[in-house]
Amino acid sequence: MTLKHFMLSNPVFQIFLGHCALVLLKTSLMSIVTVLVFYASTPQKKVLKIKSDKDHEEKSQTITEYSQVERVRRCHRNDLENVLPFVLLGLMYVATNPDLTTAAFIFRIFTISRFIHTFVYLLTLPQPLRAVAFVVGFFINIYMTWYIITAALF
Repeated sequence: MTLKHFMLSNPVFQIFLGHCALVLLKTSLMSIVTVLVFYASTPQKKVLKIKSDKDHEEKSQTITEYSQVERVRRCHRNDLENVLPFVLLGLMYVATNPDLTTAAFIFRIFTISRFIHTFVYLLTLPQPLRAVAFVVGFFINIYMTWYIITAALF
């Protein structure tokens, strides 16, 4: 491995950066979606999620769970559990100097699968759509892990 693998002149790294930016932006935007869904879903603007917030708002009532908000939060958590490993594994994968066509394909498929997963999750579409989108991204992470291990050890 040399630093040349991590320069924009390397097309594999360039494609990787673009896809990382997309999935990390989507993951970051889930925080805003959570807040928007929370305020759109609550019957009154005085309903707060965290009990400690009640101390600051005299007329607030505390709720323990709101299903649509929890659904968005679970979607966001799922992104964190899958996108962050993709970024780290992707960096190691780029260091192995993989084939451009294969790398571009798996980066693209991972990105598409995460966007599909999010839309299916938020729109409450029926299974197995969400599971398929998750499994596709998960297996791409597994593939990169296998590729990295075999390149490093053999």
